[in-house]
Amino acid sequence: MTITKTRANAMLGVAAIIWGSGYLFTKLATNAGMPAGLINGIRELIFAALAGLFFHRAVARMTRQDFLVGLIAGAINFLGFQLQTIGLAYTTPANNAFLTAIYVIFVPFICWLLFRERPDRKSYVAIAICVLGMAILTDVFGHGLSLHLGDLLTLASAVFYALQIVYFGTAPAESSPWALAFMLGVTQAVFGLVWSGLFERGAYLAIDWRAGLWPVVVLGILSSFGAQTLQVVGQRFTDPTPAGLILMTESLFGSLFSVALGFEPFTLNLLVGGALILLALLVMQLGFRRPLRLYNRSK
Repeated sequence: MTITKTRANAMLGVAAIIWGSGYLFTKLATNAGMPAGLINGIRELIFAALAGLFFHRAVARMTRQDFLVGLIAGAINFLGFQLQTIGLAYTTPANNAFLTAIYVIFVPFICWLLFRERPDRKSYVAIAICVLGMAILTDVFGHGLSLHLGDLLTLASAVFYALQIVYFGTAPAESSPWALAFMLGVTQAVFGLVWSGLFERGAYLAIDWRAGLWPVVVLGILSSFGAQTLQVVGQRFTDPTPAGLILMTESLFGSLFSVALGFEPFTLNLLVGGALILLALLVMQLGFRRPLRLYNRSK
């Protein structure tokens, strides 16, 4: 299967929009008393079931390599989902969306630690801009340095999302995207349900199932099966820089949906802090040397 870059970028754009709305459905589920492990277990079980239904031929031909790549990627992604979902219970969808997007900045530093690949100079500029944006977004200048628990958990989840990106970058490229999608769903479902059975059973009696179950079903169909499959396929047929730029708009859509649907008011801190974080992500993704050289040659 081959698709054009334009169509691949469009697939990633749809994935970013879906993930942006997903913060709100997750917030609805946590507000109904559903714990993080149960949310992720159910949504990923739906993902695995749909992937098995639609991609059953590729799943039947799954290789040992496909199995291992999906297992490891699923485990890393589960930890990211888990921390992000727990964090969302203690912060706003906009903060959760913006802080999660910082995973793009963590990627080069993880590569530095694991592979001794020193980050570009622009990485340090991006970190400085990002820290300033976080300070404004969380109103550090107004109330002092006191990140909420939800913000810290969200930052921790961003580290695991960055680890997954690094892992995908080093994993064999010939793995089947359809088998990989199925394994992502299965792995995350098993871990989520086991986690919930071990640590969250005491919360089951307080769950408002009528209010909490339908958002999780939507997450399973759209955010997990729909968006993750679009990402796995779309990134095969486009370049890393536009892919990163498109996917990071997930945070922007998350905040826009949150404000538009009344989960939180529109504030100057949200606007300025969010804009600075997006600017930091742009600095990380864009290259500046080549345009400068072209400019110098034209003189």
